Amino acid sequence: MDAVELASLLCSRLCHDLLSPIGALNNGVELLADETDPDMRERCMELLADSARASANKLKFFRLAFGAAGGFGEDIDTREAKSAIEGLYGPEKRIELGWMVAGDRLPKSAVKLLLNLAMLAGDALVRGGTLDIGAEQREGEVEVVIRAEGPRILLDPSLRAALTGAGTGTIEARAAGAWLAHRLASDAGGSVRLSDAAEPVLLIGATLPTA
Repeated sequence: MDAVELASLLCSRLCHDLLSPIGALNNGVELLADETDPDMRERCMELLADSARASANKLKFFRLAFGAAGGFGEDIDTREAKSAIEGLYGPEKRIELGWMVAGDRLPKSAVKLLLNLAMLAGDALVRGGTLDIGAEQREGEVEVVIRAEGPRILLDPSLRAALTGAGTGTIEARAAGAWLAHRLASDAGGSVRLSDAAEPVLLIGATLPTA
C-alpha cells in the first residue's frame, strides 16, 4: 500500500467516526428550531453539548494519532496522548483507563503507535472493561504495551492481519489504524506482537527503535 492509499483510508476512518456525533448535532439543531417547550429545549441543548464534545474529542484524538499534531519537534508531551485517550473513551464510562507511561515526553512516532494500538484495543472491548496503557523509553528504543480485559473482547482477524503485516488482501478503512501502527513499527525496524485470539485478555506489544 502506498502513502496515498493509506491517507485515503485514514480519511475514510475519520469521516466514519465523525458521522454519528456530527449527524446528532445536525438533528439537534433541527429539533431546537421547532421546539417551544422549555424543558425539551433544555434537553436539546444538553444533547447538542454532548455531540459537540464527542466531535471535538474524536478530532483531537485523530489529529494526534493520524495527523501532524505535536508541532515540529521530534517529541510529544505524553500528557497530550493521555488527554486524547481519555477524551475518546472516558466520557462513556464503559472503559476504565490505566496509564503507566514512564516519562513526560516520547518520540512522535512512538506516541502515534501507542494511540493507534490503544484505539484498537479499546474498540475491541465491545462490552467495556479495562484498558491499561504502558510505555517506557530505554536507550535506543521505546517499548509499548497495551492490555485490554473485559467480558467480551473482539478483535477482527482482518485487524490482526493488518497489525502484524500478515494481510495480503485489500485493507479496509476500519483497519487503517492497524496498518498505520504496523508501518510505524516496521519502517523503524521494530515489530508488533499480539496475544492469541483464544486468550481471555488482549495484549499488544510493540518495540520501536529510536536510534
